[in-house]
Amino acid sequence: MKFTDGQWMLQPGVAAHYAAEAYEVEAHEDRLVVLATTRPIKHRGDTLQGPTLTVTLSSPLPGVIRVSIEHYTACSAPRLHIPMVGATQPAVQITQTDTHARLTSGAISVEVKKGEGWGLVFREGDRVLTRSDWRGLGYIQWGAKGNHVHEQLALAVGENVYGLGERFTPWVKNGQVVENTNKDGGTACEQAYKNVPFYLTNRGYGVLVNEAGPVSFEVGSEKVARVQFSREGESLDYCVIAGPTPKAVVSRLTALTGRAPLPPAWSFGLWMTTSFTTKYDEATATHFIDEMARRELPLSVFHFDCFWMREFQWCDFEWDRRGFPEPEAMLKRLHAKGLKISLWINPYVAQKSPLFAEGVREGYFIKRTDGRTFQTDQWQPGMAIVDFTNPTAKAWYQGHLRRLLATGADCFKTDFGERIPSEGVTYFDGSDPVEMHNLYALHYNEAVFELLKEVQGSDAIVFARSTYASGQRFPVHWGGDCWSTFESMAESLRGGLSLTTSGFAFWSHDIGGFEGNPPPAVYKRWIQFGLMSSHSRLHGSSSYRVPWLVDEESCDVLRVFTRLKHQLMPYLFAKAYEATETGVPLMRAMLLEHPDDPACATLDRQYQLGESLLVAPVFTETGDVEVYLPESGAGGGAWTHLLSGQKKAGGRWYRETHDFLSMPLYAAPGSVIAWGVETERPDYDYARGTVLRIFELADGANASFVVAAVGGGIAARGTVKREGSRFTAQVGEGALRDWALEVDGQRSPVLAEGASLTWQRG
Repeated sequence: MKFTDGQWMLQPGVAAHYAAEAYEVEAHEDRLVVLATTRPIKHRGDTLQGPTLTVTLSSPLPGVIRVSIEHYTACSAPRLHIPMVGATQPAVQITQTDTHARLTSGAISVEVKKGEGWGLVFREGDRVLTRSDWRGLGYIQWGAKGNHVHEQLALAVGENVYGLGERFTPWVKNGQVVENTNKDGGTACEQAYKNVPFYLTNRGYGVLVNEAGPVSFEVGSEKVARVQFSREGESLDYCVIAGPTPKAVVSRLTALTGRAPLPPAWSFGLWMTTSFTTKYDEATATHFIDEMARRELPLSVFHFDCFWMREFQWCDFEWDRRGFPEPEAMLKRLHAKGLKISLWINPYVAQKSPLFAEGVREGYFIKRTDGRTFQTDQWQPGMAIVDFTNPTAKAWYQGHLRRLLATGADCFKTDFGERIPSEGVTYFDGSDPVEMHNLYALHYNEAVFELLKEVQGSDAIVFARSTYASGQRFPVHWGGDCWSTFESMAESLRGGLSLTTSGFAFWSHDIGGFEGNPPPAVYKRWIQFGLMSSHSRLHGSSSYRVPWLVDEESCDVLRVFTRLKHQLMPYLFAKAYEATETGVPLMRAMLLEHPDDPACATLDRQYQLGESLLVAPVFTETGDVEVYLPESGAGGGAWTHLLSGQKKAGGRWYRETHDFLSMPLYAAPGSVIAWGVETERPDYDYARGTVLRIFELADGANASFVVAAVGGGIAARGTVKREGSRFTAQVGEGALRDWALEVDGQRSPVLAEGASLTWQRG
């Protein structure tokens, strides 16, 4: 929200009160409390009337500074904040002089200037990260638009801002206005299903605005050298998170707000759905599954979308017996084909559903302020919305899902959760509906994931569309409604990069686009992109997304890239496990992996899967693509195209043309990628038959490798050393069986057992 009219004027009706000095600083054991006046205090008369702002500086985690700003402390309802499940009470160091006070937590400190001239300076060691300067901290009165608190933090020359949740607008957020409110807007606009009030900059720090309710960001768009964030009301809370690298920032963010558990290995395989508005029944679904098998197209999960239930009755959690007369027997038959089963759900109950009257009677739904059930026609006619703040309602909802799990479902697609009213309603626990709007999706996903964890254990996974900050604790998420175009494919990637940079380890999207019918070129290029993502799903709205209905070559593309992903699983699943331990996502923006390469600061059409694989989806019908290969570092080796073996030097751009069985997919120099033996499924013994593929390892250098265990954790870990043409692999933890080394297509003899393999390359 913009409060000013240019540099000097205010918007009509705005009265702005800016922090002018730290009049008093109180030092406590774990915090500094600052009384900030909004005018210089030159004599006692200046102490009359207000406003003043109370600014509390503390730390919820080493390397993180929390700033809590309050105007009135008692006249407003308590604010809801982001779940900080990893918060601790770290020891802090407080020092004071006559002119400054400083609080230090780990590597980060905040310094407040005493006396006239407001200033907060955030440092990592001696390096200034950002600051709140003149007219940075403000209390705004704006008549009918209400009171607001804003903060403005400085941006340095060349500083870029990223993140803010799954946003489909340009990857670099400078110049954008971002409203932090979950909405069902699709991927073609500035709205977002997954808002996260966190931004990362290329200077190696991040800012988390610790608010559940709507936050408005002006990212260099009101004051071009500042990021402004504001909230209506009498308070504002934010955290500055130290690096020094972007990876370290994301790791600290997720240590504070929670990390993703490891999704089951089978979930990394190909998902296929019945699509949304297409007509389907058991015969149709079975035909698609059998045809995939006949064409040797590996399939791991089959998803039944909305119409597994009867129209007008979503959600009643009952199979539509007209199309699915024996659902339990059907699911047993599908399980016998080696498939997992996903069912679509949402948190709404239609008026025609048999469950509606029960929910009204028992008070399980969000209510209007007059005590009656809130209803709307915006999705299902007359629907009500389950109130997950009511423990009994939550258990009721979970009970229906428990019944579905018992009859053969394996997981749920938790759709919707954004169309939640914020006015004229009440919650069971008394939460402010404005504060609950964004958090609703978090409670919804948590309720479903919690049940799956109880029943399925380590196999628990949801496929969620909406969420909020800290929602990475309930994986996995997909990008929502996109169009069947190259432009929408690119905007989907921008959304994924923004979300993973905001702390989400796993992310997916609708291969081929959701709306419309994908032209063959779009469909085949999206298959490549989709299979080189953490999770991969064929899904659409009004047409079946099976490849043979697009063209025959689509079957070849799907087969090649699904099998490729399966062979990469020993590496990918190890990176997935690493993400659960460190918070660093599987899909990484180039900035995260190469923060010192300035060419990577703006790249949004390519990314890395872990540190060893670079992926550049093709967004043209002709197959033309531009890809940047970063500087290769001290090793000096070239990048290797994973499919062709071609080598290219780092530190420059390349123009390439790829047919539909190829794409820019490069292995980093000096890397070792564990290559699996299995092509037909994603979940297998990754430690058996493994080939350690070595890419441009410099003479005398060492490179580490990790092989995942299919059940989670590490099956084997070790190093590879090169001495001239001799390569020695040493397994330092765990064990490999029937394993070998490979360099430039040449493979060593297979070692059945043993912790060390030495091979003289011919």
